Amino acid sequence: MEEKTEKKEKVFTKAQLVERSIMKRFKKGIWSKFIQALKDYQLVNDGDKVAVCVSGGKDSWLLAKLMQMLHRYSETNFELVFLCMDPGYNPANRKQIEENAKKLEIPLNIFETDIFDNVVNIEKSPCYLCARMRRGHLYNEAKKLGCNKIALGHHYSDVIETTVMGMLYGAQLQAMLPKLRSQNFDGMELIRPLYCVHEDAIIAWRDANELTFLQCACRFTEKCNLADDEISPSARLEVKKLIKQLKKDIPEVENHIFKSIHNVNLDTFVGYKQSGKYFEFNEMFNTNNNKNEE
Repeated sequence: MEEKTEKKEKVFTKAQLVERSIMKRFKKGIWSKFIQALKDYQLVNDGDKVAVCVSGGKDSWLLAKLMQMLHRYSETNFELVFLCMDPGYNPANRKQIEENAKKLEIPLNIFETDIFDNVVNIEKSPCYLCARMRRGHLYNEAKKLGCNKIALGHHYSDVIETTVMGMLYGAQLQAMLPKLRSQNFDGMELIRPLYCVHEDAIIAWRDANELTFLQCACRFTEKCNLADDEISPSARLEVKKLIKQLKKDIPEVENHIFKSIHNVNLDTFVGYKQSGKYFEFNEMFNTNNNKNEE
């Protein structure tokens, strides 16, 4: 009698299952959009050493996993460092970050600062100040490690919300760029590889993999979101609601806003600012010899 040999099913780690979901179920909504941003905006090049900044939220953890996979499969020759700044997290938040790093198999470098202690008594724009201080510390630590770029987890939805917020609350047309040069750290750049990835896709990926991340890293309020501007977190929430409402009547409204920042016609603007210099309408009109169509 022949002995039957049983096939053993391959057992995947949690990190491997997460990676499989990215390449299969979420390939179109996440991986392809991630690669699109890298190519369209030339975010990662040969010789780069990128510090992937992990705050503990869903966006930065997805970014970390995507960059890790890119490094594994890409023909581009670059180095990676996974960087997490502890600005004064409570023990539960710090523990969750460490557990997620282990679960996702991300070799996370954690360094500590006292930013939360420094902004606790600030009344005017504490989120803005905190964000600026955190950015500076990340640049500084990344440069110490020999990096020339830091990667942040801002996504497609952040881009369009920031554009709308600037108009409604800041009286300006201002977009969040896919990459920019640091003004204070020579040779350093900031890149946003999730620039084309929708937040809905990130949420779906998180939930499908039954992952739990920090909702907010701030120890003072559970409603705070990382702000790159002086507009309050509540204003960002209102803009989210507004865009969601507009989508009911204009399904492509997000795409239209996103495309609009790639298709600016300066000839139709009454004024604009470039490299810190303001160009006023009358000055432009008087120096422009071209005829404007009515």
